[in-house]
Amino acid sequence: MAGGFRRGNRPRIPKLEARGTLEALEREGPFKEWLGMPDLFRYALTVDGEEYSYQTEDGELPVVIGDRVVFRYKETKAGRWVDRNSLGKAIDPSEYQ
Repeated sequence: MAGGFRRGNRPRIPKLEARGTLEALEREGPFKEWLGMPDLFRYALTVDGEEYSYQTEDGELPVVIGDRVVFRYKETKAGRWVDRNSLGKAIDPSEYQ
């Protein structure tokens, strides 16, 4: 099958992307999901008035409130979940000379 791996006959759902200003950030944890797994931190992010959840092993994020951020996410019944390692500062080319 050309074009990549698919599970069963379900088409692959494309990743959603968000970009905006980080308005609020709350951290919970660390949590131990199961024995042998590193501690996980859960973050509640507010970007342009929208709520997102992010789970990572990092106790600190590479972004702070007020930063322009960009990330990939998926929508689930439990909310919007940011993909691991996709959160970062958005680069505006007009700011570089």
